[in-house]
Amino acid sequence: KLFKGTDYKSLMEQGAKVIDVRTAAEYKNGHIRESQNIPLQKIGNQTKKIASLNSPIILCCASGMRSGQATAMLKSAGVQAYNGGSWASLKGKI
Repeated sequence: KLFKGTDYKSLMEQGAKVIDVRTAAEYKNGHIRESQNIPLQKIGNQTKKIASLNSPIILCCASGMRSGQATAMLKSAGVQAYNGGSWASLKGKI
């Protein structure tokens, strides 16, 4: 579920990082500048590294499904994570 009330622009001003959880091939076809590509299946292994960034994390993918799964994983690890939904719509919100 997307957080309709989330102000992604102000999260970015607070130093949030954008992580795109699509495949490398999808990412290559277009993405948000400065976003990092960590495919969903690798998020579990990267949780500690992501947590060590000590900043809010905004996740995006193609539709919001994979980023929702990644958001849940990171939140359960104590990361301040937000589901940004599709990368194309998130791009317009930041």
